[in-house]
Amino acid sequence: PVSAPGPAGGHHGHDFDLVVVGAGPGGYAAAFRAADLGLNVALVERWPTLGGVCLNVGCIPSKALLHAARVIDEAHAAADFGVHFGAPRIDVPRLRDWKDGIVGRMTRSLTTLAKQRKVAVIHGTAKFTGPHELAIDDGAGNRRVSFDRCIIAVGSESVRLPGLPDDPRIIDSTAALELDVPERLLVIGGGIIGLEMATVYDALGTKVSVVELTDGLMPGCDRDLVRPLQKRIAGRYDRILLGTRVAAVEPTADGLQVRFEGAQAVEPQVYGKVLVAVGRAPNGGRIEAGAAGVQVTERGFIPVDKQMRTSVPHIFAIGDVVGQPMLAHKATHEGKVAAEAAAGLKSFFDARVIPSVAYTDPEIAWVGLTETEARVGGVAFEKATFPWSASGRSQALGRSEGFTKLLFDPQSHRVVG
Repeated sequence: PVSAPGPAGGHHGHDFDLVVVGAGPGGYAAAFRAADLGLNVALVERWPTLGGVCLNVGCIPSKALLHAARVIDEAHAAADFGVHFGAPRIDVPRLRDWKDGIVGRMTRSLTTLAKQRKVAVIHGTAKFTGPHELAIDDGAGNRRVSFDRCIIAVGSESVRLPGLPDDPRIIDSTAALELDVPERLLVIGGGIIGLEMATVYDALGTKVSVVELTDGLMPGCDRDLVRPLQKRIAGRYDRILLGTRVAAVEPTADGLQVRFEGAQAVEPQVYGKVLVAVGRAPNGGRIEAGAAGVQVTERGFIPVDKQMRTSVPHIFAIGDVVGQPMLAHKATHEGKVAAEAAAGLKSFFDARVIPSVAYTDPEIAWVGLTETEARVGGVAFEKATFPWSASGRSQALGRSEGFTKLLFDPQSHRVVG
């Protein structure tokens, strides 16, 4: 049963029944669900707008730019079937404003939803001072907020590569979305984030190179799925260097001089910008969770059970900070589970499969068991593949290089991936 708010607005005389720290897709989903269940909720956010990385400097703005990239590319490809367009004139400030407009509308609608649900939004950086209290620094001073229950949804941030010089031309994915378009761009990291940004800059006319430490693009994804993408970008990008690392970056007046080491290392190259996209690290170590007794690993992850409870039963954690996969839709689902568990419902996180998508061109999506995982885990499977060259729809789109692959259990024939 959901307890009625006490005299101070919260249960047991606390300020709030529930405080959610972090207003990304996980945090706001948790706050809204808890408010719908009758709890008195506060949502704490260190950024000026709600929506977290995903909405402000992640999934949403990158998907907007990827859409623009696709339109540019399709206009170019139309020449193959006799429809000719002129070369695109790209008005970068206007493109930037369009992307910012989308983000602005989305974040404003979240603020409206919070008001409608009477969720108190508190701006500032939160740190635990005890098992039922947070200190929130809004830049002007500290405010103490007490809670009966808490959900930690503080997300992750781009990993910085050690040893790189401090230079504004070395950027992360956030700065890449500002669209200061160089003639030549080096993307360090051939994962999903790096390849999505490469897709955008390639369409905008930049000569893109990608360097990846492992021997394949998009580590963790089956090799056959990556092949159509790799084949396409190998012909378009300046260089794709696999099994190679950046040994040094030297800032000069003309650009950043980069030295490579490894299997496919080339002579030093000069780039206008270097985008570092080597992954994301959880922010669990930044909130002084120890003051509340919450266990945090050395790497900054917070261990949780199936109800998203931390080592302290009335404190929950969700999203990037609890582990892989670091995906917004996983965080949203965990947020609902945590809110319901905090409200006393018997909710558990029991998602069998979590889909992954790379919005590159071509796009790659997978869900369930991958062949790579099956082989590592010794899981028996059979495979069926349908080539899109046999699909009239794919032929009409001029994109017949893809395929659909199903993995199934040899005994029951149930699809497992």
